[in-house]
Amino acid sequence: MYTVLALDLDGTLTNTTKEISERNKNAVLAARERGVHVVLASGRPVLGIEHVARELGLIGTEATILAYNGGQLVSTADLSVLWERTVDLRTIQTCFRYAKQNGLAALSYDEVGVITEMPDDVHVKLEAYNNAIPIRRVDDLIAETPNPMPKVMIVGEPARLLQARHDLLPLVGEQADLGFSDPFFMEITAKGVQKASSLRVLLGLLGKNEDELMVIGDGLNDVPMFSIAGLAVAMANASDEVKAHAHVLTSSNDEDGVAKAIETHILAK
Repeated sequence: MYTVLALDLDGTLTNTTKEISERNKNAVLAARERGVHVVLASGRPVLGIEHVARELGLIGTEATILAYNGGQLVSTADLSVLWERTVDLRTIQTCFRYAKQNGLAALSYDEVGVITEMPDDVHVKLEAYNNAIPIRRVDDLIAETPNPMPKVMIVGEPARLLQARHDLLPLVGEQADLGFSDPFFMEITAKGVQKASSLRVLLGLLGKNEDELMVIGDGLNDVPMFSIAGLAVAMANASDEVKAHAHVLTSSNDEDGVAKAIETHILAK
């Protein structure tokens, strides 16, 4: 019996218009009513996941938000932080200075939404759209980011981001990971932080083992979760590389793939 269910959001739980189908909602609710601990696991900030948790009826219940690609675990019972790993300020400032010097958009988050010096950048707008949160323009992103963060980002064309990663690794690679949730999004997180590492922490907090974990996802940043799951389910819209790491496949995010997987592997048991 799978007692912990980790769900990626974009490309998995949500469809191509960033909506959650009624069938997916009902399946998640039915799993929770069976006593399954639901984990919303995403690269999004908490702000970008909280409204999804609310739509699913998880706020005020025992479930978990896994935000910032694993940088923070938040309880949906009271939105308290259960665990976090942050990027140090020196690393953040080095990355932001590099972005500014090279004409790339960098962004962080405040208590309301995205903050950036380049609010009109198409990729900044895409990050805000993906999370359904607003953008606030700031004059000095470093000054507006006074504290360590679980994640910050540099966004832009893939070739330029690959060059940025190449240039920044010698400067910050011992302190941070520079990964891609999307070719247009370079995520800067604390060294060793990923969805799988924080899921392991959560399993320990819950007193669960990996055999009880079911994961559903579609992205490369979901693959490490697949490696620790008792059951790893890839969406039909995932790449062949991602599918190769899954135990089973389900339908696409536009065909209620999450619901079908839950119905088959949890509700039918």
